[in-house]
Amino acid sequence: MRRLASLTLLCYLPLFAADQVVLTNGDTITGTIVKKDGDKLTIKSEFMGDVTMPWTAVKSIRSDSDVFVQMPSGEIVKGKVASQGDQLQVVAGAETKAAPLAQVTAVRDAAEQKNYERMLNPRLIDLWAGYFDIGLALARGNARTDTFTTVFNADRTTRSDKIALSFTQIYGTSRVNNISSTVANAVRGGWRYDRNLSSRLYAGIYNTYEHDEFQNLDLRFVIGSAFGVKAVKRDNLTLDLEAGADYSRENFLDGLHRNSAEAAWGDVLIYHVNKATTLNQAFHMFNNLSYTGEYRMNFDIGLVTAVRKWLGFHITGSDRYLSNPVQGRQRNDVLLSTGLRLTFAR
Repeated sequence: MRRLASLTLLCYLPLFAADQVVLTNGDTITGTIVKKDGDKLTIKSEFMGDVTMPWTAVKSIRSDSDVFVQMPSGEIVKGKVASQGDQLQVVAGAETKAAPLAQVTAVRDAAEQKNYERMLNPRLIDLWAGYFDIGLALARGNARTDTFTTVFNADRTTRSDKIALSFTQIYGTSRVNNISSTVANAVRGGWRYDRNLSSRLYAGIYNTYEHDEFQNLDLRFVIGSAFGVKAVKRDNLTLDLEAGADYSRENFLDGLHRNSAEAAWGDVLIYHVNKATTLNQAFHMFNNLSYTGEYRMNFDIGLVTAVRKWLGFHITGSDRYLSNPVQGRQRNDVLLSTGLRLTFAR
């Protein structure tokens, strides 16, 4: 009997050791508490993975190991938690602190707390994440063509601001009947800085550069500012709407120079189709204030599927439309590419 009791205790020990959340509908979820930030609680279950639920749906909560609790006053207390009625109690050594369950700001495990502290005072070299796309298209036979595209994007996002860098390049050549020619040659790049004004509002400044041989564009230099609103903030979908103004200087290869003030507006959308696939879309319109009726438009869209944490497969498209191109040039430049994506994070 003693052996049977010991075996039974060993079988049920993982259940006793697990954190536990009871929901208002009566469901009980066991696992490991990951974090409560905003209005969502995430708990990692052994069989269901990460489970996210509304904090308002939590009736009671208990942790078997220490977690970090941010009280309504802003104080962060480390200890085991257990709810009593509508109160959340944190046992920190010999001391117990309590706060209304609905008013608790955050609950984090050790890893999430470390990330939180890192975000408070990061170094400039910290928190960078981004990707590098490579695309290559070849044709061999009666005609010989080579097209090479590269895209680099990196951003550093903290709780208060965001820095973004971008670079895109396409170069293509063709050889027919032993005559070689360049069929594509464009370079785009720039930087942007956004500062959060509130949880929903932000303001930013940006600077972009563009060269396109086949629009006869030697260099387009743009510097501007924008105000934006985070119109949609969901786990799988974000949508930013923004508007502002900029100064544009265009130098063309035929000697033409144009200086313009522009009104700028647009959107940025990120949609996580599933855990592996993400859709990114950005649209920006620039209405010329110096030459009324003229405008230009930037549209970018991309779909990437992760194969590994650091490797993915992408298909991207972009359109650059200019209402007043130089004589003999088309208004649209469309770029479609597909290939590998290498991601990084620091």
